[in-house]
Amino acid sequence: MEQRSRGAEEALRLLGLARRAGSVAPGTDAARRAARAGEARLILMAGDASSVQLNKILKVLKNRPIPWGTLGDRATLGAAVGLGPVSAVAVTADSFAEALRRALELGEG
Repeated sequence: MEQRSRGAEEALRLLGLARRAGSVAPGTDAARRAARAGEARLILMAGDASSVQLNKILKVLKNRPIPWGTLGDRATLGAAVGLGPVSAVAVTADSFAEALRRALELGEG
């Protein structure tokens, strides 16, 4: 459990850096657009996102090899990117996506 905690903390820090670098698309609609446009390299969803929001994202990811995972709750995910609560965030830069996958121990998709 402690190791996951450190991984989550590292992931939240990296997500903040990605936001400052302009490498995130925050929010369900923005994440869906990034996935459809082929820009998303990783999608992170809040653990407390509604099933409606999750299904919107998962439907777009169905035939796309984009890795995804969960990170924190809506408030934590939003705070990491300097916003209010968000259900999903797409990471659009390969370097940040790879670092986040390592921190969260996610596969390739």
